[in-house]
Amino acid sequence: MKLSLEQIAEWTSAQLAIPHGATPVEATGYSIDTRTLAPGDLFFAIRGERFDAHDFVADALGKGACAAVVASTKARDLLPEGHAHPLLLVEDPLTALQTLAAAVRRHWGKRVVAVTGSAGKTTTKEAIATVLATQFRVLKSKGNLNNHFGLPLQLLKLTPEDEVAVIEMGMSAAGEIAALSRIASADWGVVTNVGNAHAEGFPDGIAGVARAKYELVAGLSQQARERAVAFLNADDAYVSQFGRDFPGRAIYYATKYVAVAVADFHAEDIEELGPAGSEFRVVTVDGESAPVRLALLGRHNIANALAAIAVGVHAGIPLARCAEAIASLKPEDKRGELIEWHGATLINDCYNSNPEALESMIGALAAMPAKRRILVAGEMLELGKQAAQLHRDCGRAAATAGIDLVVGVRGLAQEIVAGAEDSGTHAIFVETPQAAGEWMKRNLKPGDAVLLKASRGVRLEQALTTLTAG
Repeated sequence: MKLSLEQIAEWTSAQLAIPHGATPVEATGYSIDTRTLAPGDLFFAIRGERFDAHDFVADALGKGACAAVVASTKARDLLPEGHAHPLLLVEDPLTALQTLAAAVRRHWGKRVVAVTGSAGKTTTKEAIATVLATQFRVLKSKGNLNNHFGLPLQLLKLTPEDEVAVIEMGMSAAGEIAALSRIASADWGVVTNVGNAHAEGFPDGIAGVARAKYELVAGLSQQARERAVAFLNADDAYVSQFGRDFPGRAIYYATKYVAVAVADFHAEDIEELGPAGSEFRVVTVDGESAPVRLALLGRHNIANALAAIAVGVHAGIPLARCAEAIASLKPEDKRGELIEWHGATLINDCYNSNPEALESMIGALAAMPAKRRILVAGEMLELGKQAAQLHRDCGRAAATAGIDLVVGVRGLAQEIVAGAEDSGTHAIFVETPQAAGEWMKRNLKPGDAVLLKASRGVRLEQALTTLTAG
């Protein structure tokens, strides 16, 4: 949203310092990184773990920033170039960024849909935005910008023409989603699932993760009852309970038979089509139904699609149109991308991993038509005290699903290998993604189907770089 520096100063309680003779300007964008800054952006000099952006204020202004938001205590230390441009002096630039984003959201005043969950946030956000875009002008979070830096920057992109915003909320500790909720003031919230991702940050493991995810639903309660809607995955043991004390409206979706009885939207006649994804019929609590074609792999993506359809229908879009929109979804970068290599089919799902997401994708791999089904599974990070056992359980799950060969990559992936071997499946371990790529180059055959999945920190996509090089 374009704003005058005077308006920004008012909303952030900043002291606006304009050099003598300078003409007040308008911010046309907002940035915390000089590498991506565009002329006209307002630069926030945020202090991070490794860098203090006050050191880059002169560079930002030289690249065309309209002004900089700086800490009052740092203003004297700026190079002369910094003082030749407008400055907004605040106690903390990060707090100012978040305060401004919250003010812009309130000023804009329309519907915000927030999405959280241990897995599937980005895919669900994209699906919701795709469905809503059939009837509304939608602003959506780009990529996975879902933390205390990225979410405010996304809200600052709102324009008067936007009719609905779809944003993503991530977390690694208790209280983070609550803080994001205060900034975004979401009207509608979607919780995809609760899993062991980031369990390391919670003494009581997955139960603590569940409480942290519930913070989104609790945040919706700040809205008027008639505005607050929670869309909840009835398949998930934790999420299915999130609506019990919720004063707004809870809408449930489900793919599993045991949860269908309580669901407002559920999937029937599910047919997995291998690399082509799946087909199913979405059925509402009123008995209305529509066929859906989904190009994304895995049953977990059927649940993500149901969430998007539920949001769309509640927004007033006909069920059939919502279902048609789902057909246009394509895999995001490193999220179930299909790659053909010398007759082998590779599923690049390297963006991130946790035990629940890995087991779901193992199911997708098992449904693929192939001569051999091979799992290349990297270490899963931040799982806490149960990490070794959770890895081992995934190895056993691969064996139970009929996977022919398991390749564990780095660290605790040794436990995936051990779990697979304990259950009678051949498995090997390699230390690095590059070594996994070399193994694939030597051993893959036409007709193989291969799933690659690991935590972001493993960078398992480097295995594909090694495989396809030369």
